[in-house]
Amino acid sequence: MQVTDWSDYQAFLAIARAGQLARAAQVMGVDATTMGRRLRRLEARLGATLFEQTREGQVLTEAGEALLARVEAMAQAAAGIGEGAGASGGLSGTLRISVSEGFGTWFLPPLLPDFARAHPVLTIDLVASSGFLSPSKREADIAVTLSRPKAGPVIARKLSDYALRLYASRPYLADAGMPARAAELAQGHRLVGYIPDLLYAPELRYLDELHPGLAATLRSSSINAQHRLVAAGAGMGVLPCFIGDADPALVPVLPERRILRSFWIVTHKDTHNLARVRAGKAWLAEVVQHGRERLLPSA
Repeated sequence: MQVTDWSDYQAFLAIARAGQLARAAQVMGVDATTMGRRLRRLEARLGATLFEQTREGQVLTEAGEALLARVEAMAQAAAGIGEGAGASGGLSGTLRISVSEGFGTWFLPPLLPDFARAHPVLTIDLVASSGFLSPSKREADIAVTLSRPKAGPVIARKLSDYALRLYASRPYLADAGMPARAAELAQGHRLVGYIPDLLYAPELRYLDELHPGLAATLRSSSINAQHRLVAAGAGMGVLPCFIGDADPALVPVLPERRILRSFWIVTHKDTHNLARVRAGKAWLAEVVQHGRERLLPSA
């Protein structure tokens, strides 16, 4: 393997981990055409077909499986090069952190600049979206997920519990009235929530915990869109307290009815001890500890 061709091997590794060429291209920040070109160039150089195309995506051939073991070892070695210090004596390289959309847009951004200033030559990717990148597939260095992974070459521990409540705007409550009991939510109230068949985690099913049989009639796959709908007076919606309590336009509804969930911090077994990953985990633990009241406000 030639050092000058490392980008082609990186493309191969990304496709093998993602299982889909388009998704691998997204992870690497290039277009699918570029990824395809790199793969074809590598296959031509090696004289072997590395993937079979299936309906689900790319599946490794026998030659691809053999190559994967060697490239994984190269990638792990490359990750350790310069792991200690950059030109300024701090961490270098790229740290990619995958988090839920709400946590990544409402809780972490105001706290991230201090971490970035402490490591000026470290590139930090904060991936905040509806869904998570996978540390087991090396799509992210750290993922903050809503449940503990049941399998895979990963290390997971609980980061923190957090609370959610039902919220509404004052104009909505002035029009529809403040319910005194959860059963009243099923009568004369509009509910905002997730689209059931687009849920990326079962932990996002909230409404049945307030009252059996409740269903949202204004739905979005985005928690930020749900917040905007609730703030605009479109209906009531369950929001993490670190979102709902941060918006002075919103009022907790049935505030004694809290829904509890957990954040888990997940890393790959092979990379969890890299200095940049250790630093990222320590930073997350610190900001969560200091922001405990935002995550779990007093009942």
